[in-house]
Amino acid sequence: MNERYHVAQSEARQEVSPAYKVLRNTYMLLALTLAFSAVTAGVAMSMGVAHLNIFVFFIGAYGLMFLVHKLKNSSAGLLAIFAFTGFMGFTLGPILTSYLTLSNGAQLIMTALGMTATTFIGLSAVVLITKKDFSFLSNFLMAGAIVLVVAMLVAMIFNISGLALAVSAGFVLFSSAMILFETSQIIHGGERNYILATLGLYLSIYNLFVSLLSILGVVSGDD
Repeated sequence: MNERYHVAQSEARQEVSPAYKVLRNTYMLLALTLAFSAVTAGVAMSMGVAHLNIFVFFIGAYGLMFLVHKLKNSSAGLLAIFAFTGFMGFTLGPILTSYLTLSNGAQLIMTALGMTATTFIGLSAVVLITKKDFSFLSNFLMAGAIVLVVAMLVAMIFNISGLALAVSAGFVLFSSAMILFETSQIIHGGERNYILATLGLYLSIYNLFVSLLSILGVVSGDD
């Protein structure tokens, strides 16, 4: 009986090992890409880079995301993910610069950063501890992404501040759900490519931070 118990334990370890290997590699790469984004954001701020044209931003972001997906199974995929996250960090620089011109800008940035980190750690812990499968969120996330993108474009084109605030709140919920979904996909075997897993979690963290910063700016009355 003891022998069967040890065999079962061994099989269980072999079964979960690939998932946790992906999780470990994902978190390592995520930490590196976030640090690289911080560096490129700092470079953009020191250079006084202005806000990019929205179409240039979308072309650059989606073009590099396509490149990451194209090269996901090769070592070049690592260069692609760093190119993407570096670009996103660079475009974040002008946003941070504009907030630093406010009297409480530094406090707003640090608060948004702290809230983002706390949310990511908390939601990740929920998935890792409970082992709950959040794959049921996939349809909601697909529909939510379409609605948010359309609402964001409408808010920008028609300059509707109230809608922009609602979009930011929507992105906070969407990004939180994405963190649950992506982490669940990793530990339950739905995602076996750590480069794509990193891409998904990075985007969730980026959108969560920017959205929280926007909401805090409006609530503080300085945005």
